[in-house]
Amino acid sequence: MNARIQDVAREAGVSTATVSRALRGLPNVSEQTRRTVSQVASELGYVVSRSASRLATGRTLAIAVIAPYVERWFYAQLVSAIEGELRQSGFDALLIGIAEPEDTDRDPFDPATLRGRVDGVVVLTVPLTGAELDGLRSLGLPTVFVGAAVSGSMSVRIDDVAVARVATEHLLQLGHRRIAYVGGDPRQRINFTAPVDRRAGWLAALREAGIEPDPSWEVPGQFTATGGFAAGNTLLDLPEPPTAVFCASDDMASGLLLAVRGRGLKVPEDLSILGVDGTEMAQLLDLSTVAQPVRKQGEIAARMVLQALRGEQRHRLEHAVLPVVLVERGSTAAGPFVR
Repeated sequence: MNARIQDVAREAGVSTATVSRALRGLPNVSEQTRRTVSQVASELGYVVSRSASRLATGRTLAIAVIAPYVERWFYAQLVSAIEGELRQSGFDALLIGIAEPEDTDRDPFDPATLRGRVDGVVVLTVPLTGAELDGLRSLGLPTVFVGAAVSGSMSVRIDDVAVARVATEHLLQLGHRRIAYVGGDPRQRINFTAPVDRRAGWLAALREAGIEPDPSWEVPGQFTATGGFAAGNTLLDLPEPPTAVFCASDDMASGLLLAVRGRGLKVPEDLSILGVDGTEMAQLLDLSTVAQPVRKQGEIAARMVLQALRGEQRHRLEHAVLPVVLVERGSTAAGPFVR
């Protein structure tokens, strides 16, 4: 026999009205009660009718997730975490892909297409134009940006300048002076926040150490393993190659590692390599990295939207900056002058 709302109410020790409000994400229900009701409903196998919930609340029970990529590790982790968090509260994730061509401006995104289709929006690092931001704000929906702080909206991110400083200062402390940077392509007309800020942190750390980097030390890697491989070969072809490389992602660091080994060289004896993210691949390849809590960022972003929908207005302008951790592995070692 299928469980009824009355069964959930009796087991949870609340009224049927409270069960209804809790499972539909409505306000005026404490977080503890909401968790208790959700747990009891799950144990009894009670499922709220989505069509009835939409009619009763006037909501779509969907949150738009706007992303420039889906296949890359960082975005796949974020989307998975957001979808899981939303699903627990009876919401669906509506994935909106915005392509970012390498050589041309992307097609403009029209936020008006979301009207009536979603109850909130999560934007994953996409650098929206002023017109796109204005259109998004005109919807009047709770909006969270992941990976960038945007005035007037909630955000979840790490401090990318600090990330690069941690990485570069670690290499400096090991005695390296010729420290290259592999990141985004500064020639692209559309830039994301992370590569710009990580480049700034790398530059600041070197200059504070009295080192003015040679322009040849900076090579684009497109945030892919293939790009990192190409960047590695470019750096190794220099008359005086670097002794260490800070890559703005683990994917690029992985590709660079393969380029070094393809030359018959060794890591870290001939070149130290350090990435960013904390991927499973970095662990398998014994790559040092600055690990960031990617899934945590997605979970917090989803909660912010849900909390705003429940009427917790204090979360509308919340900006969460999460900590990172330097993970030292076998790809970094003392520079050639201090061994």
